Amino acid sequence: MIAKTPPPPYWAVIFTAVFSGKDGANYESMGGRMVELAHQQPGFLGYETAQADGNGEITICYWDTEANLRAWKQNDEHLEAQRMGRDVWYSGYSIRIVKVERAYGI
Repeated sequence: MIAKTPPPPYWAVIFTAVFSGKDGANYESMGGRMVELAHQQPGFLGYETAQADGNGEITICYWDTEANLRAWKQNDEHLEAQRMGRDVWYSGYSIRIVKVERAYGI
């Protein structure tokens, strides 16, 4: 599903990951919790996610301000999910932070 975002500017976190193949059940559970928790955070605008190359994913989360995006990064439960990602779930990942200046579509 395509996230409904307001007119720019706003911020996006582009998260690309390659799965390690370890602890998939807990990964699914934590992923659901992160979606639930993100919706509760100030400034969260929505997200999009897709499978990448059969062994990974790309998720883009949208935020109204850089300050709210930074606050999300420091959320205690999100910090634990980040640690598990580094230690268990991902064999590699990349995070890109961008300011959306222009957006259009149908």
